[in-house]
Amino acid sequence: MKRGAATRGKVAKLVSGAEAIEIKATIPQKQIRRALALYGLKIDPKEARLIYFFDTPDLALLKTGIVARARRVVGDEHDSTIKFRPVVPDKVGDRWRKYSGFKIEADASEKGVTLSASLTMPVEKGLIKRVAGGDKPIATLFTEEQQLFLLGMASRKIDYSKAVVLGPLLANRWKFEDPACPWPITAELWKREDGATLLEASIKAPVVQAAAATAGFMAFLAEVGAEQDTGQQAKTRWALDYYARKAKTARAPRTKTGKPAKPRRAAAPKAARPGKRT
Repeated sequence: MKRGAATRGKVAKLVSGAEAIEIKATIPQKQIRRALALYGLKIDPKEARLIYFFDTPDLALLKTGIVARARRVVGDEHDSTIKFRPVVPDKVGDRWRKYSGFKIEADASEKGVTLSASLTMPVEKGLIKRVAGGDKPIATLFTEEQQLFLLGMASRKIDYSKAVVLGPLLANRWKFEDPACPWPITAELWKREDGATLLEASIKAPVVQAAAATAGFMAFLAEVGAEQDTGQQAKTRWALDYYARKAKTARAPRTKTGKPAKPRRAAAPKAARPGKRT
C-alpha cells in the first residue's frame, strides 16, 4: 500500500498544474493496417486534416521547445497554434486562461512526462493555403496574442523571416471505445508526402487518474497485442525531421547538372551587423 501511494504521489507531482494528462503510444508500421481494421477505422478524405509546421531548416525552434503549427480541417475551422515545452504551470501567467484556445497538458509515454502550454487561435479559411504557396508571409498566421504568449513562456519571439513551411502532413483522426479500456481512445494517422505513415494511439484522463491511466493504457495495449514502437517516435519530431531534410536539400547550391555543389572553403567571418527582429 505504501508503495502504491508513493507511486501516485510521484506521478501526481509530475503533472501538477496540468488540466489533463494525455498518454500516448506509437504503433509500429507493420501493425498499422491491422490496428485500423481491428476497430473498423476507415480513411475518409472528407474528414482529412492538413497539418503544417513552421521552423528553420535546422529546426532551431524545436530545439528550444517551440512548436509553431497550422491546421486546415476539411469542412471545419482552420487554426494556428504556438506551443512551448516544458513548462512549470505555476509560472504560466493567468492572463492566458481567459482564451478558449489555451491549455496546459501533460503528455505521457514510457519515456516520461512532459508538460506543455499552448495557445490556439482561429485562422481565416484560405490563408494557410496562401501562406503555404508563398503568397502570404508566415507571420500572418499567428496573432499578436500568440507572440506575446511565447514571449512570456520562452522569453523570445519567432523570427518568421528565417522560418520555412514544413509539410503538409495528411492526417486522419478517430475516436472510439473498447470495453477493455476505461477511457475513450483517440487514434491519429499521419502520412508524409513520401508515403510513410505513423499511427499514434492515446487517451486523455483527469490529472487525479494520472498513475492509473498511464499504467492501465499501457496494459491495455499489451492485452490487445499492440506492439508499441520501441523508438516511441513523437509525431512532431517524425514529421519535422523529414521535411527539414527536404528544406535543406532544396536550399543547397547546385551545379548546372542539378547535382548538389561541393561545399566551398569558408571565408573569414565579417563583422556582425545589427539585425532587425520581427
